Amino acid sequence: MLKNYKEVKTFLSTLKHRPTLLLHSCCAPCSSHTLFFLKKYFQITIFYSNDNIEPKEEYIHRLEEEIRFCKEVDSTLQVLHDSYQPMDYAEAVSGLEALGEKSKRCYACYKLRLEKTAKKAKELGFDYFTTTLSISPYKVTSWINEIGEELEKVYGVQYLYSDFKKEEGYKHSIQLSKEYQLYRQDYCGCKYSKQERVMCSGQDQEN
Repeated sequence: MLKNYKEVKTFLSTLKHRPTLLLHSCCAPCSSHTLFFLKKYFQITIFYSNDNIEPKEEYIHRLEEEIRFCKEVDSTLQVLHDSYQPMDYAEAVSGLEALGEKSKRCYACYKLRLEKTAKKAKELGFDYFTTTLSISPYKVTSWINEIGEELEKVYGVQYLYSDFKKEEGYKHSIQLSKEYQLYRQDYCGCKYSKQERVMCSGQDQEN
């Protein structure tokens, strides 16, 4: 099992064929660098599963941007998506709502989305699954990979260790967002992160 980014780089350099990979994506900007990094090594299918995003209009907007971006990068690239189930997210974070960013609330959110990805990968017979979430400096990468490793054991689909912010990955995603004119949201997606962002902005204005 791969344990760090260095091991991932070594592993990728030894691949003799392109295994199938179900790549969970939270939005087009986060998938941008990740796709460019992985597409020469894997046969990638995007999986958009993000019940945390509110309101529904935001969920749809991000999905449409994901589809548009993928078509521009590679017209053969498939984008799968779940039905929108915000109650699944509400149940997953019940009792954790007020904990803030990088808390157990986020851990529960990562797990919800990664587990749906692992289930889909198992259902469709993918060789690997992983997520774009680790490209964000606002996410706890160690938690994401811990969850992925646990789900690999449960579902029997290999998890690809991820830390896509490495080697200026996050910076590259910003550059690609400008190049492809991607919509970049100013909050993670859930209503709690949006409220917290507004509160922080208000405090900055007062100081």
